[in-house]
Amino acid sequence: MKYRKFFFVLLFCSFFAQAQLELVVLGTAQDAGAPQIGCEKSCCKMRWKTGEKEAVVALGVIDQKHDSHYLFEATPDIGQQLHDLAQAGGTSQLDGVFLTHAHIGHYSGLMFLGKEALGGKNIPVYSFPKMREYLETNGPWEQLVSENNIALNTLTTAALTLSENLKIVPFTVPHRDEYSETVGYTIIGPNKTALFIPDIDKWERWETSIEELIKKVDYAFLDATFYDGSELPNRDMNAIPHPFVVESMERFSGLSPEDKKKVYFIHFNHTNPLLNENSTAVKTVQANGFQIARKGLKVAL
Repeated sequence: MKYRKFFFVLLFCSFFAQAQLELVVLGTAQDAGAPQIGCEKSCCKMRWKTGEKEAVVALGVIDQKHDSHYLFEATPDIGQQLHDLAQAGGTSQLDGVFLTHAHIGHYSGLMFLGKEALGGKNIPVYSFPKMREYLETNGPWEQLVSENNIALNTLTTAALTLSENLKIVPFTVPHRDEYSETVGYTIIGPNKTALFIPDIDKWERWETSIEELIKKVDYAFLDATFYDGSELPNRDMNAIPHPFVVESMERFSGLSPEDKKKVYFIHFNHTNPLLNENSTAVKTVQANGFQIARKGLKVAL
């Protein structure tokens, strides 16, 4: 009887700790969102008509125990996303922003932390050195630094401990690094771990095995910018070499069913049929055992 009571205490503590740290999907679209500026094709036409919008890719992390809230990416939709994070966690406090790279959808939301909008006070912004230098030496971003709206923090590949419940492990990935490095994150909670790679070139250009990383985590939010190579017939797809979803599914076909379920495709271009929940592409992804990230998805860490 004594051991049974001890077991239930442990079980309760496990569930309580799990509820203390949560990851929330705040957006799933590529940098320009959906509908996208200048697009009058069928993929955007109905969105313009109805006003339905898909927010740019971002994650939020809520540490209830320490009343802390973090954003992964500072998107043009940061106002709505910070509100959604507050709704999910009960406060509008922002304790840090983790940036992946200097492409417009992933950092331009920092402008709303300045004096024209939020008027932030030393909000921690985490990035790798090249990204930090870019923010410090280019306007209007450098004004955020000089006005102490944000406080820049330099990351390395070493683990960053935010609390006894939460660790962040950054790593670089190959991508179009015109102004900064491109970074992915492993987000480690007391019970579960999430991988976040919203932008990367083809998987084979990375020296790290994505399959082995998937096996080591509980959730993997991975670049799914394009479903296949037919979406932009007037563009050279070699100049924007994201892993197509069909390529990723083929590459991951050897994973166990349990590991496949960890994969959440995210960061959809406005042309990507995965934005349409009723599309054949969605049914194909699900039939192959993978998942599709949707705004509002919340998982315990």
